[in-house]
Amino acid sequence: MKKQDEREGVERDEPVEAAAAGLDRRHFLTAGALVASGVAAACVSPVEPVSSTASASEPPTPPDAPESGDLDVASHRVETPGPHGVVSAGHPLAASAGLRMFMQGGAAGDAAVATMAVLNLVEPWASSIAGNGFATVYDKPNGQVKALKFGGAAPLALDPKSDPTAFDWGVKAATTPGAFDGWIELLRQHGRLSLANVFAPAIDLARNGHPIDPSIARIIEYMQGRLQMHPTTAEVFLPGGRVPAPRQMLTNENLAKTFESLVAEEQKVLAGGGDRDTALLAAREYFYNGPIADELDRFFRSVGGWLRKADLAAYKAEWADPVKTTYRGYEVYSTPPTSRGGLEVCMQANLVERFDVSGLKPGSAQLLHLQAEAIKHAKADIYAYAADPKYTEVPVSAMLSKAYAKDRSAMIDPSLALPFPNVTDFRRYDPSAPAPPASAKRTPDDEARFSDTTSLTVVDEEGNTIVVTTTLGGGFGAGVVAGNTGFLLNNGMRLGSTSPYENNVNFVAPGQIPILNNSPVVVMNNARLWAAFGTPGGETIGQSEFQVLMSLVDYGLGIQEAIEAPRFAVKADPNFYLPGAKCRLQLESRFSQQCLSGLRAMGHTADYVGPYAIGSIQGVRSYDNGAVMAGADPRRMAMAAGW
Repeated sequence: MKKQDEREGVERDEPVEAAAAGLDRRHFLTAGALVASGVAAACVSPVEPVSSTASASEPPTPPDAPESGDLDVASHRVETPGPHGVVSAGHPLAASAGLRMFMQGGAAGDAAVATMAVLNLVEPWASSIAGNGFATVYDKPNGQVKALKFGGAAPLALDPKSDPTAFDWGVKAATTPGAFDGWIELLRQHGRLSLANVFAPAIDLARNGHPIDPSIARIIEYMQGRLQMHPTTAEVFLPGGRVPAPRQMLTNENLAKTFESLVAEEQKVLAGGGDRDTALLAAREYFYNGPIADELDRFFRSVGGWLRKADLAAYKAEWADPVKTTYRGYEVYSTPPTSRGGLEVCMQANLVERFDVSGLKPGSAQLLHLQAEAIKHAKADIYAYAADPKYTEVPVSAMLSKAYAKDRSAMIDPSLALPFPNVTDFRRYDPSAPAPPASAKRTPDDEARFSDTTSLTVVDEEGNTIVVTTTLGGGFGAGVVAGNTGFLLNNGMRLGSTSPYENNVNFVAPGQIPILNNSPVVVMNNARLWAAFGTPGGETIGQSEFQVLMSLVDYGLGIQEAIEAPRFAVKADPNFYLPGAKCRLQLESRFSQQCLSGLRAMGHTADYVGPYAIGSIQGVRSYDNGAVMAGADPRRMAMAAGW
């Protein structure tokens, strides 16, 4: 006998014997002590019972018996509860550092910053105190969702006529550090511990070392040629001139000293009777207008880079209103420009909302087709209009309007893949909106670069929630450890975050903040936190979050199931900025051959990638009874921890 798998559309042998035996081990564990204490088995539905007679006459299979294993496992990890706080992050040591803050009486801001400081060490290719990022924050006492933007601006000395490869790697690729100011703002607004407490785990790991993950060792080996171009970088990541072996203890003494210098400034103010906020601002001043800024200025002048102390002195992270939409009655919040990912999540949700997907199975070609067409129609407009709002008018209200979504979604054919769509003239929805840009033409080397990012989600005991997606840009950022600081600079100006076409509003310019896809998401329902999640993945970020949102809302999956469900991505050749770009669907190989064939039959160019290849969601789901359950993605090194 064959049974159709409802999630993946794959035919499997029907588990007749396992079903007849009673409860699957996961269902048994979910049932808790009911069966063990003699409560009637009817209280818990067994898996596909062959008959009521068989179920009643045979005792339940013990949960540790091999035959109790379900043949169709929706998730390979369990959800993580945390009555006193949860942290889901891209590495176990980072999640543990965040949890330590909760155990020391800290709040969501303390846990988020401690987690990011450790990610600086354990995911060094994607995270840095001199990186960029965004946070979406649910401030429960005020009932407010807000966004924090900490993307760094292009240096004022930048020459925009430079060869675009200069923005990819090296001393001219370095962009103004935004992350540390973001950390300070999170601590000021949503923390209660000192910087000394929050940085303690990172200082310990930087000085005494941590076993490098095998995946990071492989990345260093792959990028060895580039990393050894700069002696200050090679000193950290190629100790002794060699690629570190998997699980080798990796240290970064200079970064430990940098963290300690910031703590010392804070402690100096506290020892003199200053309050916590003044002390945190003193640490910020030390970084952006003091000795660290001086060292960055000295270093980049000496090596021919563009970054200067004036760029740091002019920088300020910014609190802002998030972008917002409703999706099937749920309120969805994410980050505004200079993020385009927040627009992407909300616009894709708006576009697919008019379609009734209740009859479409997860993993079916029909569902993926609708999602892919929504992604294409949203991205065509986002890449035409999204840029630093200080330099251009972004028609955000029109882009998020339901009127636009109704008209744009009417262009989607439910059974036929369409070419990459034309750009919308938003003056129809907002007379003050800018005119559509002139059509761009291809230039040499205009393929978008991929980015390397990390994400985390924390919820404290009071229910305050912070989702952060932070990045170095491309892998190891600009590839330059600045002088004796021990930290890498981000390469936020690389193609993708900036447009290769001069007539695009996001073409690189001095002082302008390049666009990121980072878009942490908070979902509210009836004025209560319902879900929160974020992911790395460059141009797949908004796509992955959109799919997870639908898995939670439309299909009622738990957070871990939604995270582990197979995902796909739309990839544009050469990039999403170019009208008429060729789009290709990349499906994780856990999707069925039937799904792949169905997409191709509808006109999509589609191929498989690895089974766990797209993004790495870290998230939580909050329930009406107060339970908060965290999930972590098995696609990378992530872990969720609760207390």
